Parts: sequence; C-alpha cells; structure tokens
Amino acid sequence: MKKLVYYICVMMVLLTSCGEYNKVLKSTDYELKYSYAKKYFNAKQYTRSATLLEDLIVIFKGTSNAEESLYLLAQSYYGQKDYQTASQYFNTYYTTYPKGEYVELARYYSGYGLCLDSPDVRLDQTQTYKAIEELQLYLEYYPQSEHAENAQNIMFDLQEKLALKELMATRLYYNLGSYQAYLGNNYLSSIITAQNALKNYPFSKYREDFIYLMLQSKYELALVSVSEKLQGRYRDVVDEYYNYTNEFPEGKYQKQAQRFFDYASKQITDTY
Repeated sequence: MKKLVYYICVMMVLLTSCGEYNKVLKSTDYELKYSYAKKYFNAKQYTRSATLLEDLIVIFKGTSNAEESLYLLAQSYYGQKDYQTASQYFNTYYTTYPKGEYVELARYYSGYGLCLDSPDVRLDQTQTYKAIEELQLYLEYYPQSEHAENAQNIMFDLQEKLALKELMATRLYYNLGSYQAYLGNNYLSSIITAQNALKNYPFSKYREDFIYLMLQSKYELALVSVSEKLQGRYRDVVDEYYNYTNEFPEGKYQKQAQRFFDYASKQITDTY
C-alpha cells in the first residue's frame, strides 16, 4: 500500500511538472521563459533548459541576457553529453563575446568536451584533432589558469592516442608484408608511417616501438629486394640497428634487433 501511494505521488509530481513545462514552452513571456530555463538548468534538467534557450538566444540577441543565455545553452548541451553541439555553442560564445564573462570557461569546455567525446582509436580521429586544437588555443590565452595543467595533460593523452593509431597503421603495413603487392610496398609504407609518427610525436611512449618497427621493416624489405638494391638495404638495416641500440641499449626488442644486425652484417660485401 505504501509503495502504491509513493508511485501515485511520483506520477502526480511528474504530471504537474510536465504541465508546467508545456505551459512555459508555449508562453510569450520571454523573461518568464528565461527564469524557467535557468531553473531547469540548475535542476540539471538540461534537455528542458536547452529547448527553451534555443528559442531565447534568437530573441535575446542584442539584449542584456544575450551573453548569459548563449553560455547556458552551451552548458545545457554539455550537461546532456552532446559535446559536439556544446563545443559549437561554446565556440560561438567566445567568438561573439571575446571579452565576455564566461570566455575562459567557454574555451576550456569547448576542448574538454570534445576530448570526452573522442572516438575509439580505431575510428576517424577528426574530433580528437579538434579537441587538441581547442585546448591549445585555451593554453595560449590562459597559460596560468587553474585549468591549464589539466588541459596540458589532456592534450598529452590525446596525442598519445593519435600516436597509438599511427602505431597500429605501422604494424598493419608490416603485417601485410609482401602480400597485396598491388597496393604498393607495404614494408616501405610501414617505414614511412613510423618516420612521420616520430616527427609528429617525438616524445611518445611508443617511440621504441616505432623505431623497432622501422628496423624490422627495413630487414624484411632487404630480404625481398632485387639484387641491385640488396647492399644498400642491408646497410640501412645496420644503420637502423645502431639507431635503435644507441637510444634503447636495454630495449625490450634487443634480442630480435641483434638477430637482424647479425644477418645483415654478414650480407654486406662492399665497403661504405
């Protein structure tokens, strides 16, 4: 019986709330609408606040409520976890009000929201690049802000994510090897991908993996080379071995690297 009474009370509250919201939604009293938009926002009813604010930002354009209503709309979408839409509105806010009251937070949440929405590493990373771009701009404007350290750490994490995607591509080219030759030289593609990744992410935690994959790919490339390219390709293996061991003398791939070096060294018959 107590549960039944409880559910009846809950339903009555919900019906009353829905009736109130629908009434406000149809109202032409824009100040009333705005007060309810803020009320719903503070109650974390972000869908309702966003719906009201979508209409109000057009009506309030050029008024004293214009700035705050736009910022609250961005935060309402952020609260709904629609980070892409939120970022667009945050961007509109700080572009429209470059000296506005909420401009620092708008710049921060524009990038941070996109970071939260960054896709799986196997998917397209356009949003990840955009998040880095937004956070970089934030740090340029507010290098000493309370969110600066967090923004910097987020950027590092996102860059490692991009580096991992490049590592996966490097490994894929290597694993394709000499198969599907009509797509091009896969070992060479593996080397080029690794080289570009090292240029873009020189301090990545995957640095050793990239350098080793370059060595491994150069070794396999030498094995399938035509005779006139053999000597040069084996010398490339030796050079890459020294590059790897000089940087990672106790590296996790040292044993395999040594095997490549030993074989390649024996194949070199001409002098440098």
